[in-house]
Amino acid sequence: MDRKIATPQIIETLKDKKMSYQAVADAIGKSLVWTTLALHGQAVMDEADAETAGVLIGLNKEQIQSLQEIPLRGSLEQTPPTDPTQYRFYELLQVYSSTLKAVINEKFGDGIMSAIDFTMDIDRVENPNGDRVKITMEGKFLPFKKW
Repeated sequence: MDRKIATPQIIETLKDKKMSYQAVADAIGKSLVWTTLALHGQAVMDEADAETAGVLIGLNKEQIQSLQEIPLRGSLEQTPPTDPTQYRFYELLQVYSSTLKAVINEKFGDGIMSAIDFTMDIDRVENPNGDRVKITMEGKFLPFKKW
């Protein structure tokens, strides 16, 4: 089954069963962010993780196999995105990306932060003025090669 077809079915099954991404992450022993990434069709689960997740969620064989397929990465169907949360990240990159690049280059040299050798955590930080979203991204620095 094609991932583009399976992914919405998987998400809908999770919603119907009122199952959290965290429950699936705990069952397969992976992070919440990575597990959610995989269930949204943007990362590959190995056979054991796909089977464990599939049984827990109640997926059929084809949906479980779809979790093991290499995806076509990039989940935004429209740019800029219209969903308010996604748009704020788009806006954040529009405003801060040149600053992020300049600071990375100043601290590390000519190169980039990997999104392949990468981790991300999302936490809730209580604040009397309204709770805050804390996002921690960590990617390997990859210097540009000279030849």
